[in-house]
Amino acid sequence: MDILDFVMLLGGVAMFLYGMSLMGDGLKKVAGNKLELILYRLSSTPLKGILLGTGVTAVIQSSSATSVMVVGFVNSAMMKLRQAIAIIMGAVIGTSITGWIICLSGMSGGGTSPFLQLLSTEALAALTAIAAILMKHISKKRSVSHAADILMGFAVLMFGMKTMSGSVSVLKEDPGFISFLTNFSNPFLGILIGILFTAVLQSASAAVGILQALSATGLITLDVALPIILGIAIGGSVPVLLSGMGSPRDGRRTAMSYLVIEILRVILFAAVFYILNAVLHFSFINKVMDMFSIALVNTLFRVSTVIVLALFIPLIEKLMVLLVPGNPADEENTRDMDRLEERFLAYPTLAVEQTRLTINKMAELTRKSMVVAINLLDDYSEKGFAEVESLEGIVDRYEDKIGSYLMKLTGREMTETQNKAVSQYLRAITDLERISDHAMNIAERAQELKEKNISFSDKGAKEMNNLTAAISEIMNITFESFLNDDVEEAYRVEPLEQIIDKLCRKMKEKHTARLQKGKCTISQGYVFNDLIADFERVSDHCSNIAIVIVDLISDSLDVHELTESMHEGHPHHYEDYLEEYTLKYMPKKKEETP
Repeated sequence: MDILDFVMLLGGVAMFLYGMSLMGDGLKKVAGNKLELILYRLSSTPLKGILLGTGVTAVIQSSSATSVMVVGFVNSAMMKLRQAIAIIMGAVIGTSITGWIICLSGMSGGGTSPFLQLLSTEALAALTAIAAILMKHISKKRSVSHAADILMGFAVLMFGMKTMSGSVSVLKEDPGFISFLTNFSNPFLGILIGILFTAVLQSASAAVGILQALSATGLITLDVALPIILGIAIGGSVPVLLSGMGSPRDGRRTAMSYLVIEILRVILFAAVFYILNAVLHFSFINKVMDMFSIALVNTLFRVSTVIVLALFIPLIEKLMVLLVPGNPADEENTRDMDRLEERFLAYPTLAVEQTRLTINKMAELTRKSMVVAINLLDDYSEKGFAEVESLEGIVDRYEDKIGSYLMKLTGREMTETQNKAVSQYLRAITDLERISDHAMNIAERAQELKEKNISFSDKGAKEMNNLTAAISEIMNITFESFLNDDVEEAYRVEPLEQIIDKLCRKMKEKHTARLQKGKCTISQGYVFNDLIADFERVSDHCSNIAIVIVDLISDSLDVHELTESMHEGHPHHYEDYLEEYTLKYMPKKKEETP
């Protein structure tokens, strides 16, 4: 093998790896970023998990990618460890599909028939590349462009395989290479070489593909290929182990389970095969392997061992708990924010849904802080004040993490609907955070009332109770409609917000009159007005959130159009709701003194 052959070999490997990457990325995009949603929603049983793992990996052409995705699912509490183990087993099977695709490069178009000549590797690759280029230039649609990427990836992969096969074909007459291969008949050495080779390539599929290319020398026998295939399986766990570094406890367990599963599979298969060979002396052990037989052995090894290990998934789960201990209490506080996995940014559909679930939790915490703060006005306690203070800090952290996550997501390729959702979520988290700030302000006013022994006049207290009842209702309507995507309920918010604005103006007027008549003190006045200001701003933020709900579910409008649409003339009963809340919170009464 001269220097030119060596350069051609490296070039073939480079084209092969790039073709695999291009084809896999195109397949992911054509799938519409929905495979990951199916993956975590439909893995309720081990059998479903294995089948889904197999299917998804067959599509995206990478068991490592599937397993890394699953690590993210477990990290974010979307999936249990037992489900993840089943999917990883399926990924182990699914990655063998690549070997069968590579077998297409071994097809020959011999013969005089023009049709048969089109079946050659060179012709298939050329035709595929031509089709990809034409698709790129004829259509500007994303879906067509992604499909063209798949075809181009396939063409590059085929050219890479052909180049590798051609460059190594001279090795069949090289005594040094022949001597080198004979050492691989030692199973332990062959497994070690397979592990190291795959760890460097970071892809079990690529490692098997290169082994298939080497089969063109006619020197790869079963006793040489099998240990390497076993080693490739273990080496394929390296990318997953790296992805699990720094993850929470369950994520580390998931990443480690890939390595444990592969080691157990290798031990199981090697023990059975080599014991039987020692007893029965298999005649096919020295059979020369080609691309098809390597793909077959690889598939049989993966399928048979997964079938056996699938029976022991609960035991593997317990083993992982023992191997990777952790302190659940330390991680519970950040559990919900852990939904926002960096790995999911590559899958916008999943990232947007995880963001929505996280914002829902943020909304629940925000509502709780306001409920506790309002209760402090009538029944103050240091415990309640500390709870509001703690919730305000947690909500702040939610806003920071969600905001940063969404900003990273904006740089990804997303649909119009996804872009709209990201934009509205950014608005929503700002309003939620501001409501929690006002809850803290209200708690501080309650603390001031307690410490300074201040109480409102009877009429002032009655007005404040009426306002807090209206605020409690607008909060409940807003957050229930937000959590349940209930746009009809969201249309109730704006009329009530208008009534609260009127209530606040009326209360300020009456309070000023009481001050002038000496029925209220200045110290009472400061706290009273501060509370009114906070409650008025809370209702404004509820109105903003209602607009987000309407915009997310209905056709896109700008903020001014949406606000206008929620007022008079809109078919969603604005006038009816306005009258309902007027009668409830601002009923007409006989003129009375402030």
